Amino acid sequence: MIVLRRAKEEDIEVIQEIANNTWYDTYGGLITDEQIKYMLKKMYNKGELLSQLQAGHTFLIAEENDKDLGYAGFSIVESELKTYKLHKLYVLPLAHGRGIGKLLINEVFNLVKKEGGTAVQLNVNRNNKAANFYQSAGFIIKETVDLDIGDGFFMNDYVMEKTI
Repeated sequence: MIVLRRAKEEDIEVIQEIANNTWYDTYGGLITDEQIKYMLKKMYNKGELLSQLQAGHTFLIAEENDKDLGYAGFSIVESELKTYKLHKLYVLPLAHGRGIGKLLINEVFNLVKKEGGTAVQLNVNRNNKAANFYQSAGFIIKETVDLDIGDGFFMNDYVMEKTI
């Protein structure tokens, strides 16, 4: 049975390991290996993840039989509008098709709703097949953006939103 747990500081390495084992499969062919390495280093270093946890980001880890299979990370981004952002959602390729992503995103919706949230936003690469997953979960495309992330790299994303 798949269970979800809230990540703690000691789970940072779990999040890093899952990221390192999903990103090349997820983004290979969409962006260069050089950009993947840059983004992993920038967004998944221990200091950055610890800072996110300390700032109130919630990370959920999906596990089965003591094997960590995926995670989601989210936080409130607009207090007055009670809008949250899903910053991260990744499932190991060996666990795709088992409903783990759906389980994670539904728990994010439940927790956001419990906190009085009104909407969840996210960014997704415009060519990532996950955009279809998010649309099937009720997200709509709000805008198209090209975000400069440094070192000459860009994220070419959709900004999507779901009203809770």
